[in-house]
Amino acid sequence: MEQTMRSEKQYGALALLPLAIFLVLYIGVGITFTILGKEDAFDQLPRHVAILIGIVIAWTCYDRKTAFTKKVQIFTEHAGNSGIVNLGLILLLAGAFSTVTSEMGGKTAMVNMGLSVIPPSLLIPGIFIMSGFAALTLGTSTGAQAAFIPVGVAVAQAADLSVAAAGAAVIAGAYFGDNLSIISDTTIAATNGVGAKMRDKFKMNVLIALPAAIITAIFYAVVGGTGKVDGDLSYNFINILPYLFVLIAAIAGLDVILVLIIGIIMAGLLGIVQGQLGIFQFTRAIGDGMESMFTIFLVAFLVSGLVALIRYYGGIDWIIKAMKAKAKGRKSAEYVISLMSGVLSAALSHNTLAIIISAPIAKEIGDEYKVPPKRMASLLDIFACCALMVLPHDSGMLMVEQYGDVSYLEVLKYSFYPVIFVICTIITIQFGLLDRDKKH
Repeated sequence: MEQTMRSEKQYGALALLPLAIFLVLYIGVGITFTILGKEDAFDQLPRHVAILIGIVIAWTCYDRKTAFTKKVQIFTEHAGNSGIVNLGLILLLAGAFSTVTSEMGGKTAMVNMGLSVIPPSLLIPGIFIMSGFAALTLGTSTGAQAAFIPVGVAVAQAADLSVAAAGAAVIAGAYFGDNLSIISDTTIAATNGVGAKMRDKFKMNVLIALPAAIITAIFYAVVGGTGKVDGDLSYNFINILPYLFVLIAAIAGLDVILVLIIGIIMAGLLGIVQGQLGIFQFTRAIGDGMESMFTIFLVAFLVSGLVALIRYYGGIDWIIKAMKAKAKGRKSAEYVISLMSGVLSAALSHNTLAIIISAPIAKEIGDEYKVPPKRMASLLDIFACCALMVLPHDSGMLMVEQYGDVSYLEVLKYSFYPVIFVICTIITIQFGLLDRDKKH
């Protein structure tokens, strides 16, 4: 890390306190009001207000010799970094795509098709599989969640199923598909960072992710319930074309931002041609969809700036050094690589950035204890993704809360996949099930 990005005094674990305060405040207040039976329990202390409290503490309680304006500058420079701006663009365009397709009848058509094709008793696992396929082809969990959370929530509402379960299924499927996608930024970062081949990392991940996904689908089949599929389920196939385009264009390798732009235009034109939208209804739908994502973008912006301050005060360096000191053999090295990736992903709220930071240390530890690069890459990706799936401020969780009008705890109750995925991975580490091939 550059010298200019370090405070004169390094605070170690204490630097993580502002992030911990945000999480304790937000989750603690939400749980308290939930127990008290208050409606909108998690809205009593909005998450962006809780984050702001952590940011103010980071500005005022650390490195008092440094000018306040410099600390604000560090925050602003990194809160608006290219990764966050890219995420923001995806979210804004995804919101526009969702609203426009809904206005022109696409969401209704997708819901009716899903209700027609998937058996009522398998709607929740069906949503999980559809989301996984979307992420596999898109190469991004964020893009898949943005496209399918509104659809998954609408399907659950139409079938009188748990919206929280449907939302959790979309999040799980998105990370399952993203974890296996060879065009995913996390896959690229992990394989390049440790010198592994993509196909080898894919094969390694399949051996763990596929059993975890099958078990998850069974869980969703058991607890998902049987939907009530009543009424007219007719749909116009033309209205589904924007969704199909998004998937096909992703398979062709187009950038997700370009895919969403074309999808918005396609949905708008189809709506105008069929008489479902006027030109200004179309433009208003784009604006409404973008506005619906502002709060999520704001949370990502604030968390990114807070993490930059934590890094400046030495919190991230402390995590890395603490993890590295624990490696004593191959098994412990794999645990350390996994834990480091998961902790950094949770602390940074960004799996790709966590992998980029973790990869050089993981390679150093892995080379010393004979951990194959494909195994390192697999562990980095798995734990970075699993950590995000249960965070209250991850973009997928925020979208489910927004579209489904459910609380974080309700969604967390159905978040089976990250737990099952981690357990499956730990079993392979503990019993050396994938250790036969030790080639680098």
